[in-house]
Amino acid sequence: YVEQVADVRIGNAFRVASLVKGSNEAVGGVVVARTGTNTKKVIDAVKARITQIEAGLPQGVRIVPFYDRSDLIEQAVGTLRTALIEEIVLVTLAHVLFLMHFRSILIVTIPLPLAVVTSFLGMYYAGLSANIMSLAGIAIAIGVLVDAGIVVTENAFRFIEQRGIDTSDRRLVWETVLESTRLVGRPVFFSMAIILLAFVPVFALTGQEGKLFHPLAFTKTFAVLAATIIAVTLVPVLCTFLLGGKMHAEDANPVMRVLRRLYRPVLESALAHRGVTILVAVLIFAGSLLAARTIGSEFMPALNEGDLMFMPIADPSISLEQNTQIAARQNAVLQAFPEVAWVVAKVARADTSTDPAPLNMTETIVHLRPRSEWRDGMTLEKLRGEMGAAVQLPGVSSIWTMPIINRIDMLTTGIRSEIGVKIFGTDLQVLEDLARRVADTIRAVPGASNVYPEQVTSGQYLNIRIDRAAAARFGLGVVDVQEVIENAVGETTLTTTIEGRERFPVRVRYASQYRADPQALGRVLVASPGGAQVPLGQIARIENARGPAMISSENGLLVATVLLNVQGRDVGGFVEQARVAVARGVAMPAGYYAAWSGRWENQVRARQRLQIVLPLVLVVIFVLLYFTYHSAVEAAHVLLAVPFALSGGIYLLWLLGYNFSVAVWVGFIALFGTAVQTAVVMVIYLEEAVERKREALGGAMTRTALLEAIIEGALLRLRPKVMTVATVVAGLLPIMWTTNVGAEVMKPLATPVLGGMVSSLAHVLIVTPVIFFWLRERQYGLQHEKVEQAGAPVAGKAAGAGFHQTPRWRRILLIAGAVLLGSAAAFFVWRQMSAGGDGARQAASGNVIQTEQSGDLTIALVSASGPLRQGRKTFSVEFRRGDTLVDVGQVSASANMPMPGMVMSSGLKLQPAGVPGRYTATAEFGMAGAWRFSIDWDGPAGRGSANFEGMVQ
Repeated sequence: YVEQVADVRIGNAFRVASLVKGSNEAVGGVVVARTGTNTKKVIDAVKARITQIEAGLPQGVRIVPFYDRSDLIEQAVGTLRTALIEEIVLVTLAHVLFLMHFRSILIVTIPLPLAVVTSFLGMYYAGLSANIMSLAGIAIAIGVLVDAGIVVTENAFRFIEQRGIDTSDRRLVWETVLESTRLVGRPVFFSMAIILLAFVPVFALTGQEGKLFHPLAFTKTFAVLAATIIAVTLVPVLCTFLLGGKMHAEDANPVMRVLRRLYRPVLESALAHRGVTILVAVLIFAGSLLAARTIGSEFMPALNEGDLMFMPIADPSISLEQNTQIAARQNAVLQAFPEVAWVVAKVARADTSTDPAPLNMTETIVHLRPRSEWRDGMTLEKLRGEMGAAVQLPGVSSIWTMPIINRIDMLTTGIRSEIGVKIFGTDLQVLEDLARRVADTIRAVPGASNVYPEQVTSGQYLNIRIDRAAAARFGLGVVDVQEVIENAVGETTLTTTIEGRERFPVRVRYASQYRADPQALGRVLVASPGGAQVPLGQIARIENARGPAMISSENGLLVATVLLNVQGRDVGGFVEQARVAVARGVAMPAGYYAAWSGRWENQVRARQRLQIVLPLVLVVIFVLLYFTYHSAVEAAHVLLAVPFALSGGIYLLWLLGYNFSVAVWVGFIALFGTAVQTAVVMVIYLEEAVERKREALGGAMTRTALLEAIIEGALLRLRPKVMTVATVVAGLLPIMWTTNVGAEVMKPLATPVLGGMVSSLAHVLIVTPVIFFWLRERQYGLQHEKVEQAGAPVAGKAAGAGFHQTPRWRRILLIAGAVLLGSAAAFFVWRQMSAGGDGARQAASGNVIQTEQSGDLTIALVSASGPLRQGRKTFSVEFRRGDTLVDVGQVSASANMPMPGMVMSSGLKLQPAGVPGRYTATAEFGMAGAWRFSIDWDGPAGRGSANFEGMVQ
């Protein structure tokens, strides 16, 4: 019987992965949604099926989700849903504030929900789901959706109010509304068409950014198109029905009365000093370009997913059992944090082709509790730092990220972290050495975090090399020996047993004591044809060896990667600085090169596409303006609204500390169309006023009359323009003040529109009339004619009085401008200098944290912030005899942490601190623990060295 020569038992299949929930192992599964499906529907269907099969599970067995993306989806959509409701309420309140006529408020408010509903219909027929990006398209367009209705309604309201129309005469009201609508209908349609078509180039975005912003572009287009049609069809009809009752004059509105009193003298002063006005506008634009140089760049703002992913990476030679034990220990530490609900770790790869994780990598999902249950003062970054320090183990590197973005990064670029450096070549050993040198160089760049060079050749192998000559002496062939090795070390499937509907393979292999180590394997017997039993050790050489745990190739070359994250600065600025540092510090052999990947790869592609899209937007706007005015000069005049709107957006980005990203530039594209639209309507009002003045003067025109007409037209445009900006601002404020899920993506998108609309208000109300005056006086040949100040009509007298008072207004404007520019410059200098000042003071003094003796020299490590801690650290190294600093000349140093199969370097560098005997040290300590310091010096104090161990917390 078999039992007489072997142990027969039920055994485990060969394990390639494990799942650890808390501190205990569990069985888990992964649900992968098909491409193009609605993730929320898939999750709901899976939950329904789990509920259905739970009744048939064995007692005590439950199926519970440890990562559920539907919570994030519902929270993000809820954030935008709440923001939309708040926007509609605030926009309505803005209408109340400026019109103070209930029926008129209904006219401009009713189109808003209709346009939103139409956009949802478009989403339905286009197959778009309600997600954070599709709803964002509606959210950023709320102010624009009512703009056209405001212009049409306000113009009809003003016609009825100024002409004293009896609103009980509905026929006369109908004719007045028709006349007023004809006046603004064409410019309103073209201006809305500009907003619509200027956003079309967003559809040219490709890759990940295209998938993100195409739904936004669709919904915004649907909403604006609906608002345009409603403005020129339904709104005039509503005006004929609802414009009635007592029509209050614009001056009867206290808000408008105050605004007109403030605006008129400023406008008159600007018209009297056009050169100064244009110069101030140019300086504001130039200042925004300078501010833009200090703004960082990134691919996309990071979405706070609510859950964290912790990815510890051990030595490639680690076993599954050891890695599972490490995961259980780290899970227990993480679960002790009060902010953590549960922790589940997946060790190695799941049984799916979508998971390429190696055996030494663990993916741990850390599910966090609601923010209301967190400790006071705790932030996500602070929590991540505390958890990272708590779970740090010698020989284990850590990467912190979030589940969704990690999966996207891995699938799109093959990089498991935010940024990666791919080093291409032909020799694995050379690639591994280059990866370590690149990692050491990158650690010295400010902002580098979790820098980890992948260990390419650190796998453990047992090589059995058959001695062909020795085997031949016993009559053995290579195949005979290999069969014995396969049976002893591996497994041989003899047959399959069928138990009901289940099938089990019957495998045979040597008992563990006969294959536990090379010596035991050497005693394995191989039967020769002559019947002799030959020990394997006599016909083969058995030895331990190191080799590649996994071989990666790309574009026909082998590749090694360096993984890292960026903290405390923008990704674009970091990569630019790190690329220069690597190019200078690491010389690549012939046939080897480095390429930056991860999100940087997406950022480069998006930047190249935006370099085409943004000019295309401006070309589309210019062509539409040309068809509107049939004049390149007029089109260029209106297009000047773009750089001034750009200025406001850049200033607000700079003040709020946001980086340039694809989201920000999409916000700018949305802003450009809206800014030009407001300028178009202003020019229409100015042309209408000039034409009325010419008719009053019998076809003639004087410079004074032109000035009066421009002031009159600008004042008429004040209320609709302020209403437009107020509605846009009111529509964006709910996005800016929310802190719910998705806000970190929405705020950078809304910031350019918010800042740009405020600056475009100043441009359209002040700069546009100035340029219009300049163009028209040259068109009529009036540039050399003087403005009359006496005997002029009422408007002319008012203008003359304004001009008489302009020195005072000019002083006020100049003082205000100087104060604003000075404040901005002071804030910029403070912002640039504040970070560096503290670091310089710390390097000069601090607490002695460790001393070492080398002969008569005392070497002291000095830090102003206490003990050395994990991460980038600046401290001082001092050489003393007694209490006196000693100049030791040239100094070099290193700090390393030995690890299984590798050495982690801190990139320690020393620079003279300006005081003989004191040196400023910078290092990147990748993990906590004992680090080996080595310092060498050669100079006036002689030559020497010191080696000691220092602790990093």
